[in-house]
Amino acid sequence: MTKVSILIIDDAHQTMLAKFANAGFSVTHNEHMTIDEVHACIHKYQAVVVRSKIIADKTFFDKAHNLRCIGRVGAGMETIDIPYAQSKGIVCLNSPEGNRDAVGEQTIGVLLALMNNILKADREVRNLVWEREGNRGIELKGRTVGIIGYGNMGGAFAKKLQGFECTVIAYDKYKTNYSDQYVTEVSLTELQQRADVISFHVPQTAETEYMCNKSFIDACSKPFILLNTARGKVVNTHDVVEAMKTNKIIAAGLDVLEYESYNFQNFLTDTMPEPFNYLTSSPRVILTPHIAGWTIESKEKLSAILADKIVAFFTKK
Repeated sequence: MTKVSILIIDDAHQTMLAKFANAGFSVTHNEHMTIDEVHACIHKYQAVVVRSKIIADKTFFDKAHNLRCIGRVGAGMETIDIPYAQSKGIVCLNSPEGNRDAVGEQTIGVLLALMNNILKADREVRNLVWEREGNRGIELKGRTVGIIGYGNMGGAFAKKLQGFECTVIAYDKYKTNYSDQYVTEVSLTELQQRADVISFHVPQTAETEYMCNKSFIDACSKPFILLNTARGKVVNTHDVVEAMKTNKIIAAGLDVLEYESYNFQNFLTDTMPEPFNYLTSSPRVILTPHIAGWTIESKEKLSAILADKIVAFFTKK
């Protein structure tokens, strides 16, 4: 049997390399390749592993004459032209199971920090301000948390909310009959009517771009806390800021921003849009640099799970 040739063009955990070696694959690992270098050699490989360094578009796949499989270390697939890849018989794999626990935990952490003014209070104490009444929090017990997108990430968040004695509801356009011990399935309208907290866990697609906009916010019956650990372009920052100014959005925890580049790097400048400046100056906002799924454990699990899927694809009978 001819060895499976696989190209890894981004950071990969040693566990992935070991699994491919054990499967007898011929592996080329070069995370410093430019897109031109990738285009020049991709025809040699049957499989490729990417992260967010490049965009696998029509040009990419037209050069990949022998490619049978592309794997994304992570959950989001927006940098891969999946329909075009599939039209050429190329299987597209990812590993959202690998960082769902990390995302669930961070989302819980950010929510609790917002509800209890933890970051604000910390900054004040460091500046010798001892303000107790101004930092009185609210409890999660008895509140209703609405999850939009009940896949790996939304499911992990719901599971980790158990024990807080809150009501958890979820809306997912592409799933039905998924109510379980962690969540109750509802329509989007019902979620907007009931939720005290709204957390987005959807992929970035044409349908989800700016899903959280003025119309969405206006349709919500209660002032709510907004959480986004999905993709930045799911949320219209301008509309969120306007809603925060009127207290329709009480607070926001944003791990991702609409201004991010496709590879999540090198987009912060001295001339960021005004809505961004509002977010950075607001004590009711927590911003993190796309790290909700970025733990030591998830780094290994993301690679290991994807490697297992790729090996299974090439060894299935």
